[in-house]
Amino acid sequence: MSFRLEPERTFRDALAQEPGAKIGLWVCSGSPLVAEIMAGSGADWLLIDTEHSPNSLESVLAQLQAVHGYPVVPVVRLPWNDVVLIKQYLDLGAQNLLIPMVNDAEQARAAVAAVRYPPHGVRGVGSALARAARWNRIPDYLARANQTISLTVQIETTEAVANVEEILAVDGVDAIFVGPSDLAASMGHLGEQEHPEVISAVERCLAAARTAGKPAGVNAFVEATARPYLDAGARFVLVGADVAILARSSEQLAERFGTVTARRTADDGGRRTADDGGRPASY
Repeated sequence: MSFRLEPERTFRDALAQEPGAKIGLWVCSGSPLVAEIMAGSGADWLLIDTEHSPNSLESVLAQLQAVHGYPVVPVVRLPWNDVVLIKQYLDLGAQNLLIPMVNDAEQARAAVAAVRYPPHGVRGVGSALARAARWNRIPDYLARANQTISLTVQIETTEAVANVEEILAVDGVDAIFVGPSDLAASMGHLGEQEHPEVISAVERCLAAARTAGKPAGVNAFVEATARPYLDAGARFVLVGADVAILARSSEQLAERFGTVTARRTADDGGRRTADDGGRPASY
């Protein structure tokens, strides 16, 4: 007899059931190995990104399998608010979706419809073929599917900020996530995520979410920015990314040891031996 399985808890459940803010890390490398390393970091959640990363259905599947069993909640960001893509990522077992560039309530409702089966939505039925239902090893998956999925929409334009209250009011939107990078660009402050106007817009969204009784998150790699957002009510914050951590840490190591090597070479340069042909002794 086959196993009877239960789905993992959703990001919605984690936010509702546990106090305090959830600290997350971005997984952009496309590597299951790196995703597993990040899963063991102690972070509360991971964002597996397909919008700005070299990820595909197959690589996301491998990363979900790699982080399974770790005490971390994986969230998958899709490249676009597309009904076909949403169906495919749900079927491969992504339970927690982040949909980018949701600018108004109509687009939010479209995302909600895409994650729900008829008659409440338009998600195609393929559970017998899909990892989402563990190939029908999750009892009553079709009837329970809505409880196994959480939906977060991303606020990252001036239009979305202006419509944030209406977006939050859409039934089926579990949370919002503010992206300061695209928001800054939309506001005419490209590359200035810490611009006062951008921070003010983010704080407006956090306040609107608090009023609506829904969680809001934000991307903030700079600690001096992340802390005030947490104080302002952000329930989940991304504080770093695998590729950025690797890039900065490797640069710091190279600079530290490169400085030592350069200093040693300079010191040795003045010491010459009689039989070295005039070359430095360290040659």
